[in-house]
Amino acid sequence: MNANIVVLDAGEHFEKMTYRNRYRISGANNSILLSVPLINGRNQHVQMKDVRIHNEEAWQTRHWRTLVSVYNRAPYFEHYQDSLKTLFETQFEYLVDVNLAALQWVMQQMNLKFEIQQTDVYLKEYPADVKDLRNKKKSTNVFPKYYQVFEDRIGFQPDLSILDLLFSEGMGALDKLTG
Repeated sequence: MNANIVVLDAGEHFEKMTYRNRYRISGANNSILLSVPLINGRNQHVQMKDVRIHNEEAWQTRHWRTLVSVYNRAPYFEHYQDSLKTLFETQFEYLVDVNLAALQWVMQQMNLKFEIQQTDVYLKEYPADVKDLRNKKKSTNVFPKYYQVFEDRIGFQPDLSILDLLFSEGMGALDKLTG
């Protein structure tokens, strides 16, 4: 959020067990992990720019129905519903394309102004003044508490998708992240 430029490294090799093709949302009984299915599964040995989505599984329909089922009563779901649904109606061939579209959607909803650049050239290490998040598998930050739809049943769930925060707090999401 505080960056001027965000670089998406499409030249790096796909890493399984990361958030490159999955996100976690809250469910009524526990958190739910939603994954974008990939051709050749998670055993990719290709650059991110070449990771293809397995669209024959109707994953977008399944993800959208799950989001509606879980968040239909969230305070701000209705506000974001129409614009977000277009992401789930757009056919993407490559994982980098769905990730870029999702990032651009979040930027628009939160009125963020950083520039997105994409590189196809893999760098093992970036200069010291660049914050490299490629190998981050799980958040190590202490996440600020906010209202969650099922918190009364399952307690506060950290490490959920930004969607959970937006559906719960609306534009107050930015304050939760910066404040």
